[in-house]
Amino acid sequence: MTIARLRLICQIMVDLIWSTLSLWDITAVAATLLAWAVIGWLIEHPPKDHPSVTRLVAEYRRDWMLVFMDRSPRIFDAQILNGLRQGTSFFASTGILAIGGLMALIGNPGPLQSVNAALELDPGSALLWQTKLGFVMFFVVMAFLRFVWANRLFGYCSIIMASVPNDQTAPHALSRAKLAGEINIRAAMNFNRGLRGMYFALAALGWLVHPWVLLGACALTLWTLYSREFQSLSRQLMAERADDD
Repeated sequence: MTIARLRLICQIMVDLIWSTLSLWDITAVAATLLAWAVIGWLIEHPPKDHPSVTRLVAEYRRDWMLVFMDRSPRIFDAQILNGLRQGTSFFASTGILAIGGLMALIGNPGPLQSVNAALELDPGSALLWQTKLGFVMFFVVMAFLRFVWANRLFGYCSIIMASVPNDQTAPHALSRAKLAGEINIRAAMNFNRGLRGMYFALAALGWLVHPWVLLGACALTLWTLYSREFQSLSRQLMAERADDD
């Protein structure tokens, strides 16, 4: 009975999607989701001969954890980590506010319909607007969850760093420093995933205007992320420094 009900619910949802969305709507949404997945995979799994900024900075994070072992006092390292945690907290708080605003609009899409009617455009059904806002909500929620987890991981990293002795010859000093570096990298990876989610949430707002606007915003977001990770001046400088070492 439970499986039958799930099938019925899925069938109802599919029927609602096909009856509410046009082919261009579905194409634009699918292209946005594909772009989000592809650029994320490419950034985290770049070509070996052309690493992304994320990969380059990951190596600097490992170097940081090795250098800080002999630093005394470690106030400088604590300040850096505190700044990283504040960044994740800020974006997580922003995500909560965005989720609240989107939930309010999903519950009452009337103002959006009124704006379209005032512009002499098709106001559309309430379900259509709720679907479009739900698409934006998807990226915002994913980003929020990534920011929260990144904040936790930076907390774990700080605890592990605090357990690393100042003496490199002490037992477990090197292994714990390397562990702190890997946890730091995982935290940064989740933070970057959250940022990408926010980028695509902004792009998803284009769907409120037209599917073509969504496609254009998606292409612009894709190019922005790619250029910053693989073609930016900062990436070139970090890559040259890594090669010199």
